Amino acid sequence: MDLSPLWLSIRIATISTVIVFAVGTLSARWMTRRSFTGKQVLDALFLLPLVLPPTVVGFALLYLFGKNGWIGKLLLEWFDIQIVFTWYAAVIAAIVVSFPLMYQSAVAAFSKYDYSLENAAYTMGAGQWRVFWTISFPLAWPGLVAGLVLSFARALGEFGATLMLAGYIPGVTDTLPLAIYFSVEAGNEHQALVWVIIMVVIGFTTIYWLNNWNQRPWKKHVGRKR
Repeated sequence: MDLSPLWLSIRIATISTVIVFAVGTLSARWMTRRSFTGKQVLDALFLLPLVLPPTVVGFALLYLFGKNGWIGKLLLEWFDIQIVFTWYAAVIAAIVVSFPLMYQSAVAAFSKYDYSLENAAYTMGAGQWRVFWTISFPLAWPGLVAGLVLSFARALGEFGATLMLAGYIPGVTDTLPLAIYFSVEAGNEHQALVWVIIMVVIGFTTIYWLNNWNQRPWKKHVGRKR
């Protein structure tokens, strides 16, 4: 059995998650420490893909990265790079649909601890990056991990936006969700069932691990009380 859809999905989800984790974490840290006109609008834009149908997100991406789109046209003319119908398109789709989960988790993580710890470090002469890496990041780590795991799972299961932007090209853009859909369309239900079982196992493992992770601080806290 050809396992290329599984490895392709894992590769796309891993690349997109690394990017989403970095951008989502820094964006959330910046948004939770700044107050400016239009902040609520920007926050809503960051979370918009979470509530839009994936096909709408896919159409917007196709409009931007297509041959006649302003980003796609620029990339094609200046760098001779085509995004549509490549695995890069699948990565972009995964990034856009999974970003809100990472951003939302990171905002919650950076908002729930006492900011006075950071302010004290600033008064002692620490710079912004040092405060971030030594105080903010460690304190927010549990919430950031939750966002990381959820973003990976969401990227792995992305279907609609990927189909719109990357299409279905065996060996190139045939991620697991697309492989399931087109296996059913071709009447190969056995193969589709195998992919479905794999997706269910990955999803269940993700949720189970995340629930255990979220309870770890509580267990430590209870242990100290005893």
